[in-house]
Amino acid sequence: MDSHQFSAILLLSLCSLLLISPSHSQTCTSQTLTNNALYSKCLDLPHLSSYLHWTYNATNTSLSIAFMAQPAGTNGWVAWAINPNSTGMLGAQALIAFKSSGAMTVQTYDITSFSSISESKISFEVWDLSAEESGGTFTLFAKLKLPGNSDIVNQVWQVGPSVTNGVPDVHALSTDNKASFSTLNLTAGQTSSTSGGLDSRTKNKNIHGILNVVSWGILFPVGVIIARYLRTFESADPAWFYLHASCQVSAYAIGVAGWATGLKLGGQSQGIIYTNHRNIGIALFCLATVQIFALFLRPKKDHKYRFYWNIYHHGIGYTIIILGITNLFKGYDILQPAKKWKSAYIIVLIVLGAISLLLEAITWFVVLRRKSSKSTKPHDGYNNGEDRQ
Repeated sequence: MDSHQFSAILLLSLCSLLLISPSHSQTCTSQTLTNNALYSKCLDLPHLSSYLHWTYNATNTSLSIAFMAQPAGTNGWVAWAINPNSTGMLGAQALIAFKSSGAMTVQTYDITSFSSISESKISFEVWDLSAEESGGTFTLFAKLKLPGNSDIVNQVWQVGPSVTNGVPDVHALSTDNKASFSTLNLTAGQTSSTSGGLDSRTKNKNIHGILNVVSWGILFPVGVIIARYLRTFESADPAWFYLHASCQVSAYAIGVAGWATGLKLGGQSQGIIYTNHRNIGIALFCLATVQIFALFLRPKKDHKYRFYWNIYHHGIGYTIIILGITNLFKGYDILQPAKKWKSAYIIVLIVLGAISLLLEAITWFVVLRRKSSKSTKPHDGYNNGEDRQ
């Protein structure tokens, strides 16, 4: 065999591999299914590098599908589902394919909760369930009997990283994972993204995050810095108090708005509960409300209860800052924005910390110098240092 013949055979072999292995295909029309099944329509799904092939029989409302995707891990899973009542995963009637004891298997799941799932019957009649793996890509085959006569369905698809004791583990919460659903026209072969609801939810999450960062993460600490350090300078009195009060009242108003958007998000995300984040948020709202009302109960400087009021006011103020910053980082972990936003806030904290350290040093210098000056000054300036009679 000469070199030209060898090159030709090698080229043909590579082409064959590309046709056989769906993971190398760029579009659904160029894919060859491993079982050579033929479907009337196919779509490149917009997220998670997934593909759907199907044949819909309008006469008996039966649907044959082949769903193709790569799992998110070597021991991962892929899922395709129809949600008969709404968009999104909650309420979806899912088919999930994964490896069990080295062999591919497909199980059905009625998704009623995001926290845990278990194998169960679904509301559709389903048969001929099977799955295959080729080149790291899973292909899930199924036939379904759809209720009613509508040729439009809400489809959901997903990929996960692992399976533990035969149960698929929770998938990632990246933008693609959250956006993997759409409305599918089985007859026309078109899909329209239902991400309007998702974008609205994502927009609300972003608003919730921004409001809380500005409130609990920036304005409240700045207000405390103003109160702690500016009042040291006699020339700043009473300006420091009005600046402090304005800053904290503004922070409270923005924080209440952020808290309200959090409640709205909770109502829109039934089954998803971030217990610690929610509980800290409620605690922050309660403490901040008490702190704001404390402004109306502030005793005069010479009042006998002013000392106790100061302890209460300072204690709650520092607690709010600690809880607020802690909850912001929990929120970053939940929302998972681009890393630059979390990094930017960390830089803000570093700057505020550096300013505080600098002002702390200046404050102690001023206070100690003032005490030193008073200790060396003649008593009240009368009688050459002698006490007044």
